[in-house]
Amino acid sequence: MNKNILIIGAGLCGSLLALRMAQRGYQVTLVEKRPDLRKVTQDAGRSINLALSDRGLRGLRLAGVEEAAKKLCIPMNGRMIHDKAGNTFLSPYSGRKDEYINSISRPGLNILLLDEAEKMPNVKIIFNHACETVDLENATAVFKEYDTNKEITISADVIFGTDGAGSAVRKSMFESHKFLFSFSQQWLSHGYKELEIPALPKRESNSENGGYRTYINALHIWPRGEDMLIALPNLDGSFTVTLFLPYENSDYCFANLTTPEMVHEYFNKEFPDVVEMIPNLSEEFFGNPIGPLGTVKCSPWNSYGKVLLLGDAAHAIVPFYGQGMNASFEDVVVFDEILEKYVTSWPPQGGGVDWEAIFKEYEALRKKDTDAIADLAVDNFHEMKEHTAMEIFQRKRKLETAFEAEFPEDYYSKYSLVTFKESIPYSEALKRGRAQDKAILNLLDEGKITEEMSLKEKLELVKKHTEAILHDDEIAFG
Repeated sequence: MNKNILIIGAGLCGSLLALRMAQRGYQVTLVEKRPDLRKVTQDAGRSINLALSDRGLRGLRLAGVEEAAKKLCIPMNGRMIHDKAGNTFLSPYSGRKDEYINSISRPGLNILLLDEAEKMPNVKIIFNHACETVDLENATAVFKEYDTNKEITISADVIFGTDGAGSAVRKSMFESHKFLFSFSQQWLSHGYKELEIPALPKRESNSENGGYRTYINALHIWPRGEDMLIALPNLDGSFTVTLFLPYENSDYCFANLTTPEMVHEYFNKEFPDVVEMIPNLSEEFFGNPIGPLGTVKCSPWNSYGKVLLLGDAAHAIVPFYGQGMNASFEDVVVFDEILEKYVTSWPPQGGGVDWEAIFKEYEALRKKDTDAIADLAVDNFHEMKEHTAMEIFQRKRKLETAFEAEFPEDYYSKYSLVTFKESIPYSEALKRGRAQDKAILNLLDEGKITEEMSLKEKLELVKKHTEAILHDDEIAFG
């Protein structure tokens, strides 16, 4: 049977896929262009903290590493909104007490997956080898070793491209003239820069937050309309802080924040409470790079039944729904379910697995959902930097939290549908979630939800208007 597989890219998606395919008995070669991150520190200033939620946990559960991953997590129960005056407002992610997201270190989780994959006797991991080209029809790839420039060629029955947003595997598909390949890459006008709120010195630890300088169990947001700061907690007492700012054409942007004086002026005006928590603000600001934010969509994801793209290589998204990693892990789950169906229908003497049929079914099922989460992530960018500070939005969130707390089986907000309802595809979460948002905001704006109404009456009114919007959309868009 077709047992030899090559996985190009040993990041989060590739490492999980390698582990799962090895567990299924395949001979796996996993190749990564970067050094082994267990031995070399890398990507300083470029690793936005990850928010691990139900869809991602499902993928880790499939591979038997969920509990180990949870030991690396810090629960975040909601968004802590910070205004310019230093006031804070905690907006829970859900009215259901057992629903929250988790802050986790990208390198920490990647190391866990690499360690588990490496324990498998049928996994070989090769680092420091960049993919140069892929022969799509023959499932062969050429790699160049960084230190020596020596080239090696690896052949397999099938190749999986999990090599991220800048995928070399996708590039080979794009450059092929033997089949039609569509590709789009859309950049936001904003970039990002990482900073750090360090842990408190032990002598300054307090009873309220321990060694943390602010509340630990939240994703902190400083929404300022055009720009935004977020912070996620780390296990060592620090927070990874990310500034999202326009590149240019703004009073404060990366183009004009060119001196320590300008940086301090900007932070003192927009984020005064943060200045006190980052002792070396200007040094960090100028020491870390500016990262771009973009969305990648492409099709097809497979070629000749020999090569398949998964994760960011197929569908890179901006980080504002915290679903990039979760979507990639869900890719592995969906692929595994389809593979299981085909493998069980093929007896061992049948001669092999119909990879082409598997790849096509996987893409047909999955692409509409990854397109949906890409669009939702851009939506959430505007929601986080602008709407979270608006009074009507906060009223909406309080109402939705009350619905979820009182009627946990009858109502899921758009955020909950995306983040906590793993049984619902992203595409359905987008459609229903947008309709619910529109219904509630319209009802609040028109004063049709009143204090005299019971919570049940409010819910029934929202559901009625949501269904009307869904019906109208179905007529309009078929």
